[in-house]
Amino acid sequence: MSKTLCVMYFGKCHLLGRNVVMHLHFVVHEVFEGPGALLGWATSRGCSTGFSRVYAGDALPQSVDGIDLLIVLGGPQGPGTTLAQCAHFDGQAEMALIRRCIEAGKGVLGVCLGAQLIGEALGAPVERSPEKEIGSFPITFTDHGRRHDKFAHFGEQALVGHWHNDMPGLTPEAIVLASSEGCPRQIIEYSDRVYGFQCHMEFTPALVELLIAHSEHELRTLTAQRFVQQPERLRFNRYEEMNQQLFVFLDKLAATLQEG
Repeated sequence: MSKTLCVMYFGKCHLLGRNVVMHLHFVVHEVFEGPGALLGWATSRGCSTGFSRVYAGDALPQSVDGIDLLIVLGGPQGPGTTLAQCAHFDGQAEMALIRRCIEAGKGVLGVCLGAQLIGEALGAPVERSPEKEIGSFPITFTDHGRRHDKFAHFGEQALVGHWHNDMPGLTPEAIVLASSEGCPRQIIEYSDRVYGFQCHMEFTPALVELLIAHSEHELRTLTAQRFVQQPERLRFNRYEEMNQQLFVFLDKLAATLQEG
């Protein structure tokens, strides 16, 4: 039997850590930007999972009927990357999938590139982040974030992973829940079922090792960047606490989706 935790917020008691009857579909752009701890959460909660590993030629889902939560992961591409530039990345098709999920009332979580694709799908163009961030740096929650039922457990700050140049666009309804010194848009709520994470709370040591292997030469050229850590430091970082904080958010998001 799975362990449960009762968390009080806004006078409500929510059971966390229990099995949830949900189907998650992951869109994976590169082998080095996999689901990491997100898959660990899905497995621990008994969720079923599907994958579109587009780098391996997998197709995107034709129907969203069986999807409860769509998770679009990161990648070196941008929303405007064309098929001529990257033959396995069809940004327009992914944005159409995101829109179909949103219109059908499904949950959507975008990480890094995935968050930028959500913004673009809703008419909010991606923007350049003031700073490139690679490594482990704190994010600070806004007043909205500290009061938010899905994020109050983070407190005022959280130490999380980063690996980006850009940041998601904002729709008129979007609410910024967390920012960092290098990037003002780290967590965005587009609706109570749709969230963009510019930061990488799904990082695990194994996933970071894959990113280092892919980017080690580039990292050595970025020693002057104040928010870029080198491989030695990246391997020293610990991600267990942020993974657990991510799990609580996902439990609360799952509760919202199941209530619907």
